[in-house]
Amino acid sequence: MTDWQPGISLDRLRQRGRILAELRGFFQSRNILEVDVPVLATTSVTDRNIESISAGVFADSGLCDVSAYLQTSPEYFMKRLLAAGSGDIFCLGKAFRKGEAGRRHNPEFTMLEWYRCGWDEHQLMAELGELIGTLLPGSAIQKISYADVFIQYLEIDPHRAELGCLQKLAVEAASSAWSDESRGNCLDLLFSLVIEPQLADGLVFVYDYPACQAALAKCYSDAQGREVGRRFEAFLNRVELANGYFELTDGQEQARRFAEDQQARIVASKPEMQVDQRLLAALESGLPECSGVALGVDRLLMQIEGATSLDQVMSFSWDRC
Repeated sequence: MTDWQPGISLDRLRQRGRILAELRGFFQSRNILEVDVPVLATTSVTDRNIESISAGVFADSGLCDVSAYLQTSPEYFMKRLLAAGSGDIFCLGKAFRKGEAGRRHNPEFTMLEWYRCGWDEHQLMAELGELIGTLLPGSAIQKISYADVFIQYLEIDPHRAELGCLQKLAVEAASSAWSDESRGNCLDLLFSLVIEPQLADGLVFVYDYPACQAALAKCYSDAQGREVGRRFEAFLNRVELANGYFELTDGQEQARRFAEDQQARIVASKPEMQVDQRLLAALESGLPECSGVALGVDRLLMQIEGATSLDQVMSFSWDRC
């Protein structure tokens, strides 16, 4: 048996340590507070496309059994800190997602997430570009709207195209199983299978996502009168690296979106997830106007090191655990 050994080489192990220190230094030099939040909680995300890892059932102080989950990101706890008046914060730590294992996925991974109070998503994109520039000097940077990238590669407006059109394109790109899929899922498939492999080298920001994919971002009407989510994703050499929002601050709207998530999970025959009422209470108390972004550190290390899998930049990937 040889899989007791780490997948990462000793040189890359040292480089990983240096990169983690550089990431912290980048934010500390900008007076952004590092915070440490729980990775185990009684609730988790309702997102239809993210599955949480259950950590079992525990008895709480009231002697009632409660379920617990490993957190898919530090987002909800960080927003509670922001609502409590923390100011700009970042968190560098572990996150967990069920059913994600492969060359670019691992059920346990390192995530960097940060929030800037009073900033919009375009200011945050600029700062992310500066961060990548310190680690990969000379990287080209491009910004393109979600609509324009679909028009460029698929010749359709993703905000206004009929659902039937999207389903037809999804069937052509994948299989007949997509003939009755939702608008959001068809767009996700088309982006990942058709558009993402054609993106330019370097760092590419795609912004102004369809409202049906707004997740935890605010929405607005763009110059063409289309309802869009103020969300962006960053791709480094055609690999998804980061996901950011101009954050939703309306607790009632967030509750409505959670309810939509629950319905989507029911339709997909997935278990319902308990809504995080403490997050909703934090939003109701007053989340400051802010933008936030979550970045996959292990994927970033793959790009820096020219690695072909996460196993080469992590001490022990899932296959070695």
